[in-house]
Amino acid sequence: MGEARRGDRMWAVALAAGLWGTSALMREPLARDLPAPTIVVFEHLVIVACLSPWIWPALKALASAGVRVQVAMVVIGGGSSALATTLFTAAFTVGDPVTPQVLQKLQPVFAIVLALVLLGERLTPRFAWYALPALAGAWALAFPDPFAVSVHDAQAAGLAVGAALLWAAGTVLGRLVGIRLSFMHVTALRFTIALPVALVLAVSSGAPLAIGAGHVPLLVALALVPGLLALALYYWGLGRTAASRATLAELSFPLVSALVGVTVMGAGLTWSQWAGAAVVLAAVTAMALSRSRTRPGGVVDPAREEPVPA
Repeated sequence: MGEARRGDRMWAVALAAGLWGTSALMREPLARDLPAPTIVVFEHLVIVACLSPWIWPALKALASAGVRVQVAMVVIGGGSSALATTLFTAAFTVGDPVTPQVLQKLQPVFAIVLALVLLGERLTPRFAWYALPALAGAWALAFPDPFAVSVHDAQAAGLAVGAALLWAAGTVLGRLVGIRLSFMHVTALRFTIALPVALVLAVSSGAPLAIGAGHVPLLVALALVPGLLALALYYWGLGRTAASRATLAELSFPLVSALVGVTVMGAGLTWSQWAGAAVVLAAVTAMALSRSRTRPGGVVDPAREEPVPA
């Protein structure tokens, strides 16, 4: 136990989650000037440029990984990266800078359901005791008046929840591809596949592919700090952090999001929204702590068709 404590990297998970919470500082002002697809294209372009040394080795590894892994990787890149980030960015144009980020805490709920469907994991009866309060809390958080929902409010919440669902799919499929590909290969492929998809989304929506020089610093900061740096730090820390401790560390994400939104960006939430946020955080944390005490299932290796410990 002493050795595990010395090697614990909970602080890295908390720092990474906190960096995610700063994304509104860059994403919200960019969303005021640029369409969401334009922001996502340049965000991915910066990350792909940074990951360029790993792209060719990653493509070679993917070519020999099998069709199942290849399809999963395309879904991760096109859906969980390009489309999800576009939806998330668009949520800032029609909503406040806090709610879209805190709604991302619904990801574990979606991920468990998708793991049941895609990976054949078992769903315990206790799941409803966590999922139903989390969904009720998300409803209260998403709408200033939860009993009088406008089309405008529903649009913002729908975009944020759609992004959370796609990111949850990426988490589940990432478990599948992670048994055949290294983390750096998965990361490089994710953004490399996402870039042309983001370009298609931008062109098909009529979004411009030109930006002003004044937008460059914010786009680079968005791509590198809550993007690439946070992702690398998160996975580095997760390798030496127990699931229950990681869940608690990840609470820095909504806490930093709320702090930044209220103190720096002038966002205001109603009392019911704050109550909804508390319910979401409590339900998701309790669910994760409960699951960390049970023996995890396995993911089937596409090459061997036998379970590999999760």
